Amino acid sequence: MNTWSLRLLLVRSSITRGLANMAKRGKKKEEEAADGQKDSSAAPPAKKGKKEKEPEAPILYEDPPDKLSTKDGRPANMKITSWNLDGLRAWIKKKGLDWVREELPDILCLQETKCAEKSLPQEITSMPEFPHKYWAGSEGKEGYSGVAMLCKTKPLNVTYGIGKEEHDKEGRVITAEFPTFFLVTAYVPNAGRGLVRLDYRKTWDVDFRGYLSELDQKKPLVLCGDLNVAHQEIDLKNPKGNRKNAGFTAEEREGFTQLLSAGFVDSFRELYPEQENAYTFWTYMMNSRAKNVGWRLDYFVLSRRLLPSLCDSKIRNTAMGSDHCPITLHIVV
Repeated sequence: MNTWSLRLLLVRSSITRGLANMAKRGKKKEEEAADGQKDSSAAPPAKKGKKEKEPEAPILYEDPPDKLSTKDGRPANMKITSWNLDGLRAWIKKKGLDWVREELPDILCLQETKCAEKSLPQEITSMPEFPHKYWAGSEGKEGYSGVAMLCKTKPLNVTYGIGKEEHDKEGRVITAEFPTFFLVTAYVPNAGRGLVRLDYRKTWDVDFRGYLSELDQKKPLVLCGDLNVAHQEIDLKNPKGNRKNAGFTAEEREGFTQLLSAGFVDSFRELYPEQENAYTFWTYMMNSRAKNVGWRLDYFVLSRRLLPSLCDSKIRNTAMGSDHCPITLHIVV
């Protein structure tokens, strides 16, 4: 074998060994890669991070025990309950009447019944607890507005509306006359989304105040119902974000202030002037009721001269069946 042939043989041998080593290294890398893929299903080690802030527990209102006598010791002899139902028929299906039978008021006032008298469910029209029943519905708009008053004792007289056609066609007011007082239940018109009815609401407030003042000249009165206004910042959860929304505009709040200035009192605030988180309405959205993000829209307003006869004004916020809860008044009449 000559020198040239020997060199060629050595080169070939070197190349063969190199290729074999490369193959071994390639196989090892493939095996390592395969091992890595098997481990990839396992979660990587958790990184230390900031703790998520726990949501604040809602502050709920606890209705205190009922006061059943006046400050001078006279026992209550009249119990009135008011409830915006957001639809009478749906409320009955949600067992609202069961709660009423437990509460046992002398008079039950209902708002937003959304039911014409001809369509009233038999479950309520046949209630023996309230032999005297009075209904007012919207003219020409089935399933809109509507109020009712159910009484154990027959009133001396019952009227509907406030004597002005533009307001009375929506079925918003019933007035009952009793020997020593008037009882008025009302579903005050909402200013509407975008405040489209704010001007009408302002007109209503003036006319309704005039109607109540005329009654008050004859006998003291109790006004109850959904008055569709949170009067002060304490009366809703988020006052800053609602100043331009229906129910908390400056105009609506001023209308209620003028009503009180005309010789009437907000019975709940009279007894509980600094009580926070006491609401009667919660929207169905965003789990608002569980969070107690609400508004106090439902009231017992009294003629000021009835104040010595006031025993208690209650918010029954655990009663379910509507987006409002019922309220109850204990009074001496």
